[in-house]
Amino acid sequence: MGSKWRKAKLALGLNTCLYVPQTREEAPPASNDAAASVLSDAVSSSSLLSPMGAGSDCRPTTPTPSSSGLRLPKTGTKSSKKTCAICLTTMKTGQGHAIFTAECSHSFHFHCITSNVKHGNQICPVCRAKWKEIPFQNPAPDLSRGASRINAVGWPQDDAWMTVLRQIPPPRLDASRLVSSLFHTPEPVIFDDDESLDQQPEISNKSASVEDADDNNSIGTIEVKTYPEVMAVQRSASHDNFTVLIHLKAPLTSERHISSRNQTPVSENSRAPVDLVTVLDVSGSMAGTKLALMKRAMGFVVQNLGPSDRLSVIAFSSTARRLFPLRRMTDAGRQDALQAVNSLVSNGGTNIAEALRKGTKVLVDRKWKNPVCSIILLSDGQDTYTVNSPSGIHPRTDYQSLIPISIRRNNAAGLQIPVHAFGFGADHDAASMHSISETSGGTFSFIEAEGVIQDAFAQCIGGLLSVVVQELKVRIECIHPSLQLGSIKAGSYRTSMTASARMGSIDVGDLYAEEERDFLVTINIPGDVSSNDMSLVKVRCVYRDPITKDLVNLEEGSEVTIQRPEVVGQLIVSMEVDRQRNRLRAAEAMAEARVAAENGDLVGAVSLLESCRRALSETASARAGDRLCVSLSAELKEMQERMGNRRAYEESGRAYVLSGLSSHSWQRATARGDSTDSTSLVQSYQTPSMTDMVTRSQTMLLGNPSPRRALSSAQSFPAKSSRDNPQK
Repeated sequence: MGSKWRKAKLALGLNTCLYVPQTREEAPPASNDAAASVLSDAVSSSSLLSPMGAGSDCRPTTPTPSSSGLRLPKTGTKSSKKTCAICLTTMKTGQGHAIFTAECSHSFHFHCITSNVKHGNQICPVCRAKWKEIPFQNPAPDLSRGASRINAVGWPQDDAWMTVLRQIPPPRLDASRLVSSLFHTPEPVIFDDDESLDQQPEISNKSASVEDADDNNSIGTIEVKTYPEVMAVQRSASHDNFTVLIHLKAPLTSERHISSRNQTPVSENSRAPVDLVTVLDVSGSMAGTKLALMKRAMGFVVQNLGPSDRLSVIAFSSTARRLFPLRRMTDAGRQDALQAVNSLVSNGGTNIAEALRKGTKVLVDRKWKNPVCSIILLSDGQDTYTVNSPSGIHPRTDYQSLIPISIRRNNAAGLQIPVHAFGFGADHDAASMHSISETSGGTFSFIEAEGVIQDAFAQCIGGLLSVVVQELKVRIECIHPSLQLGSIKAGSYRTSMTASARMGSIDVGDLYAEEERDFLVTINIPGDVSSNDMSLVKVRCVYRDPITKDLVNLEEGSEVTIQRPEVVGQLIVSMEVDRQRNRLRAAEAMAEARVAAENGDLVGAVSLLESCRRALSETASARAGDRLCVSLSAELKEMQERMGNRRAYEESGRAYVLSGLSSHSWQRATARGDSTDSTSLVQSYQTPSMTDMVTRSQTMLLGNPSPRRALSSAQSFPAKSSRDNPQK
């Protein structure tokens, strides 16, 4: 029990220094007892996200018995029975809270457990025993008139949240309007009330096509390398499905450009500002620790957005509400955002479809436009209104109905609004969250442990705040007249090929700073050629610079050439090609195993993963100790364990596999299990900006810049060996 409480303290950041911001104005007295309760909870919870003065000296310390803060009960069986496992606060008679004791002998606050079970959860949160008798509660009164659960965890006034914001006098709190102002005020029909951007033109309905790029203004910043499977093919022999690897790497930052209009230089350190909409689940199942940790994570997001970035928050349960329009994250904007997020309460069901419609509407209706935009969706449950009806009589699995048509990747509107979905805990609907992200072009992350939600958010925004390439399109063209493309393997990226199979393309989209992409192209090579060498394909790239909005053509593309001698000796397969084949082989095995598991064949699923693991271990790159192969092997082993039985698969296996598939199909980092931990082997696709942001998150939580070593990502391309021969 003691170790669990120590982990809880660590996750909640209770070992850091405590800071009490001075309140410059006293809140007005509450009009009644219920309002006083709301106000008291709001003031206590507000410390979770309260800013501190930039000049304050706050050093990491370990709270002493005299330090005010969350009083965790002493470890041991006796004290654990006096603590509600849902809200982590003490259970004592005479405090105005009814106590419910379940048939498994575990006790909880009555209002905590009724909120937990009314959404269909009949399992004990402590021992996971299934209850035959469950408590029910009368319909909840109007939140604006009753006691809210803003601070179910009991956060102290002097919380450890350390921000770099300048201290701003907080506005006077009005208890009667605390909740109603957020959820009951009318919303505009059109969400065009977003805060304006400096020197930004209004959105035009006409956007330039990639094909309209001006060749005269070409600036090459993306690194392009090509690797043939082998360097030579015997002249008289044919070779079907000859593999060529296309490797792309985005620059560190956008190059310094001079605007053609006003000759104003853009700073080398500048980045593309972001329009971000966070869609947050505040249903009844989020009560307690989950809600508090979500608020803390949102505080981290707010702190790390700059004054040119804009944020809007959608909170949803049975319905969805926009808490505030897109606001620039200036000091005042941050303060307003923190107060709005901190005022959230948990109640009701889960209506993901309406929440996504509203979040999409914020970005579609906006009058002004930042270069980068995205939606972050967090939920710990299943949609009970669209996919599954509230009565549960006719459940459907039409996950496409959750996603607005306007942001589906294959729609005609052409909107690029990826939804990065985060499944929180063991009860979320991983299949629907994965479908939402896949359909919109985003990623799906599985937050298994509640304490890592902030790290997961940090990894995501670390990427979003470092976009250096947009609308990237890769073109592949056969050079030799007798060649044809066989296939283009690009995961979830949209590919196309001409009828003659002489040309193909890959729509890549956005790239984060230093992000890498690897695509495999197969070619059918004929025999009986007369020359000593053969030019296979030429690779070109075109993309948009997110800061200058200029289209950039890399016309001097990378050309792949091989030798065609009369006789060839022993050939060495390219290590780069081999390792990327392993990645695709592992991803295919994961997808096949998932299908088998969904069909009830867990034994077959585990067998597929084990067979793939054995096959990988025999490849050249694995025998050479390649880091990506080591990571893939560890991931396959982890999936086998999570598919060991039906219960394990339902609780975490499905979400872990789907998050892995999302990561590999987009070649982008997702959070899954312990993937954000520095000791995890599963860190593929993390960019340096993601790593830095996760480290910043962990440093703020733990109060020490070196509690964990800096994260090291499994880079797509380690140092090139002497045998490799990339062609540029």
